[in-house]
Formats: sequence, C-alpha cells, structure tokens
Amino acid sequence: MALALQEAEAAALRGEVPVGAVIANGGTVIASAGNRTRELADPTAHAEMLVIREACGKLSSERLTGHDLYVTLEPCAMCAGAISFARLRRLYFGAADEKGGAVVNGVRFFTSSTCHHTPDIYPGMAETEAGLLLKDFSGGVETEPRPPQTRRRGCSYSDGNQSNQPPFLPSAFALRRRSFLYSSSPSSFCGAASEATR
Repeated sequence: MALALQEAEAAALRGEVPVGAVIANGGTVIASAGNRTRELADPTAHAEMLVIREACGKLSSERLTGHDLYVTLEPCAMCAGAISFARLRRLYFGAADEKGGAVVNGVRFFTSSTCHHTPDIYPGMAETEAGLLLKDFSGGVETEPRPPQTRRRGCSYSDGNQSNQPPFLPSAFALRRRSFLYSSSPSSFCGAASEATR
C-alpha cells in the first residue's frame, strides 16, 4: 500500500484526485498507477483502470487471477466492474468513498447477482493516510473551478427542455397512443418498430 500512496501523492502533484493503485503477485509488483483523468482528458483513467490495463499488457492476459490490487480509495462502480472482469484475487483499499464508492458504499457492486467474480475484500488499509491525502487535496488544490450546481426536481437539457424526460424519448402519453408498440405478436412488434423508426 505504500507504493499506492506514493502514486496518489504523484497524482496530486499533477493536479489529479490523489488516488493510487498497485497490482502485485506475492511480493512482486506487476504494475502501479495514479489517477490521470485530467491529464489524459479521459473519465475512465482512474488509477484502478490504468493499473489493470498495464498489468494485463505486461502479462499478455485479460485475466489477473492470483493477483492482488491495492488502491488508496474505495473503487467506483466502473472500477469494481473491471476488477471483477480481471478476476483479481484480492482487493485492498484505504479510504471509504461514501459518495462514489461501490464496494462497501453505494451500489455494493460485488454483492450483485450479476457480478461475475468477487475478490476477497479488505477495506481500511492505510485508511488514515489515504484519507488525509484526499482531505488535503479537496482543501483547495483543485486547479479547475467547477460550475455551481443547483438541485431541483426534473432535469435541464442543453436544448432548454425543463421536463423530467430527455428530449429524445417520447412521452408516456405518446407511447400509449402508439398501441402497435404493445402488440403481443413478435412479428408485428418488429414491424411496428421499423415503422416507428422511419
């Protein structure tokens, strides 16, 4: 976990959210990475995703069976999915993430019936150190100002639509009027769907 903390510190120096990750097999480090979402302009460039990609590349395998992941922050749903698909043996993480975590918080990805593989999970490793890095970072180190957000019912879309539905979906009323969409015959449904897309 010490190397993951070093990766998190390096990420903070780059202006990234300070999260670091390491994949190891026994005492051998296979790969290490820190967040690079801003640097790469890639929302998927979380430390976990980068380290899984690097380890899979080095081992020429999409599976990391028998390997362990050490990460300074509880993985989000995207990263938890990648951990499952990579078939990692164990997941060690530092600070819990009540807002975006998906292991012991939020959706609890690994408890889902659709989860392909669940690693052994060890939360709280170097939790204090990881939490302090995140706290220091959120205390004013972020370089890009964020626009103010307002909370209200419904959604606002770029075209000015202020309803609860995206502009590209028909309303429930319009769907009820199209009774052919509710046909019980598969062939007429397919025909109706093709009619609706013309």
